[in-house]
Formats: sequence, C-alpha cells, structure tokens
Amino acid sequence: MSALAVNDSLDFTSLRDLLDVTDGNLATHIKKLEQEDFVGVNKTFVDRKPNTKYFITKEGRAAFNKHLEVLEHIIKSQQA
Repeated sequence: MSALAVNDSLDFTSLRDLLDVTDGNLATHIKKLEQEDFVGVNKTFVDRKPNTKYFITKEGRAAFNKHLEVLEHIIKSQQA
C-alpha cells in the first residue's frame, strides 16, 4: 500500500520488482486489497501486450492513513 500511496499508479511488473515478491504472492495480496476496495485496477494494452496498473482508492488511502496513525500511536506509547 505504501508504494501505491506515493505513486499515481504502478504496473504489475514494477510493483513486483519494487516489493521483491513473486508473481503469485503479489497477485494474492492485490486480489485481497481489490476485494476490500483499497486498490483499483486499470487494464490496457501497450504494443499489443496486456498492461495492468494498480492505484490506491479513496477507501484504501483512508485505511492506510488510519493504519499509520495506529502505528504512530503504538510507537509513541512505547516511548513514554
């Protein structure tokens, strides 16, 4: 989610390489994020080859920001 939060969109290959995961691992995680409406998908063709791009949705950004807030709270509570 963090990669999609700071990019307009990323294609499957770029996202896979950035995260250093297998195709199957990424596909499984993306599918779950899609089911929660946290990630959107644009499928097109580039030079007759399929190209799938992913982007964070409004719901995904809200959930990601909430996740960061919780992590920040945990860190701050451990420092006290």
